[in-house]
Amino acid sequence: MSKDYKALIGDISAYTVELRGLIPEAMNGFAALAKGATQTKNLDEKTKELIALALGVAARCDGCLGFHTKSLVRLGASREEVAETLGMAIYMGGGPSLMYAADALRAFDQFAQKE
Repeated sequence: MSKDYKALIGDISAYTVELRGLIPEAMNGFAALAKGATQTKNLDEKTKELIALALGVAARCDGCLGFHTKSLVRLGASREEVAETLGMAIYMGGGPSLMYAADALRAFDQFAQKE
């Protein structure tokens, strides 16, 4: 089974727009939370995205894997940095995290692939 993370996040993004129209207060609250959490003070953006990827693996969130690996490619993360992050996620989450770590590496490779 191969997942297409580009298509997956495209589909999620389309429905996120729908939710913005239906529940604007909740979506504005989430956007404010995201803005506050991603502000760079002591940690840089790439470090925060690596943390988010590890948490996405732990939460078994396909959309999280897609969005955060796409950001990591944009930020110039290496495959080795992503793999090391995934190693920590596996260490902390065991077998289920291993399954999602493999998918996270697949997602990173899909976004890193030049079209």
